Amino acid sequence: MGRTVGVIGGMGPAATVHFMGRVLALTPASADQDHVRLIVDSNGAVPDRNAAIRGEGASPAPVLAAMARGLERAGAELLVMPCNTAHAFAGAVRGATPLPFLHLVDLACDEALASGATQIGVLAADGCRQAGLYQRGLAARGAQARLCDDDDQRRFMALLYRIKAGDAGEAVRAGMLALARGLIDRGAETLVAGCTEVPLALKPGDLVVPLIDSLDALARATIAAAG
Repeated sequence: MGRTVGVIGGMGPAATVHFMGRVLALTPASADQDHVRLIVDSNGAVPDRNAAIRGEGASPAPVLAAMARGLERAGAELLVMPCNTAHAFAGAVRGATPLPFLHLVDLACDEALASGATQIGVLAADGCRQAGLYQRGLAARGAQARLCDDDDQRRFMALLYRIKAGDAGEAVRAGMLALARGLIDRGAETLVAGCTEVPLALKPGDLVVPLIDSLDALARATIAAAG
């Protein structure tokens, strides 16, 4: 039997469900018993990560640490957190428990560079950008992050919160596609869905360059680590 995976989720709930679905879909299984065991804490009450990074809200770090400890007590043997921006507080998770922790941003950066691209467009929430998660991760690998300009970033955040409210309809999809194409026009050779809601509105076949789904990167690593 493989290792049990604890999922620090709820950021947002739809992204957590989507992550679980991707683990299910990507697992090479011929029977129920072949699938990864997931213990999921989908906690929508985690304080807003973007507000916290702006200094305008409570830090989610204590809640994330408590969730990690709770998952360990429930039997988790490794931890994942399907939210990019929450990785600004990954230190709290790692400090709360000795369990292995798969780092979503690092995994997505590795996949983005696998094709040899060095100019990587990143669609990411304000907090993720302000924390420099992808900028640092890509720079450490010899690549450069291409980000939305200020006006496009405001449009992105408006779309993001519509998705969180359950709207991934045609208008949202069209808006997300326009932002992605803007990054390509500014030189991005590969795009990273650096927010876990993005793949709910934007698909790889929509673009002329590769789209790296950070959730898929985490799902593949989860399957491999679970064994």
